Amino acid sequence: MSIAKPAPPSFDASFRARFAELVRWRRDVRRFRSDPVKPELIAQLLALASHAPSVGFCQPWRFVLVESAARRAAIIENFKSANQSALAGYDGERRALYAGLKLEGLTQAPVHLVVCADEGAATGHRLGRVTMPETLHYSVVAAIQTFWLAARAEGLGVGWVSILDPAAACRQLELPSDWKLIAYLCVGWPEEEHDDPELARHGWETRLDPAVIEPLKR
Repeated sequence: MSIAKPAPPSFDASFRARFAELVRWRRDVRRFRSDPVKPELIAQLLALASHAPSVGFCQPWRFVLVESAARRAAIIENFKSANQSALAGYDGERRALYAGLKLEGLTQAPVHLVVCADEGAATGHRLGRVTMPETLHYSVVAAIQTFWLAARAEGLGVGWVSILDPAAACRQLELPSDWKLIAYLCVGWPEEEHDDPELARHGWETRLDPAVIEPLKR
């Protein structure tokens, strides 16, 4: 007996417009309300993120919820140290501007989520990774973006904290030796909503005009 295949979905103009709106409102959030996020919702989002594409179907993403107050405190100190080092790399007006930016939501976000790449993953049998091993990490980034959009659709905000010493963070979190930290995410209900990047609002950088980002032709 043959099994009927499910019909592919039809994404109409209304859906496409809403999706474009979702992409525009996906922001890097640094200011969170203290309201808790239900664990069931986080589990739902992680399940959806696990449908992201991965090289060789290796599915290398590994998720860690940082719930220990001591470990969170260690990550906050890690950020403060890395942030001071980053600040030292700027001079003049750019240094003053950097010093005034809010670059994380570590003390406010109710959920701290670490996303790692399992570099020892046997799944996928190394297909696609022999010539371009970095695609393992790209696969994890695809899962992060999927999680981010899904969270935004639920009204949640996500902030990616990249100003960290990753090796120290791995020690502080006691991660397996073959897991590479790709992202430390703050997740929670946004304190404020914006459809433009915070770094644009505060004059750090301007958005490139899509009209000038043209593909090279060879």
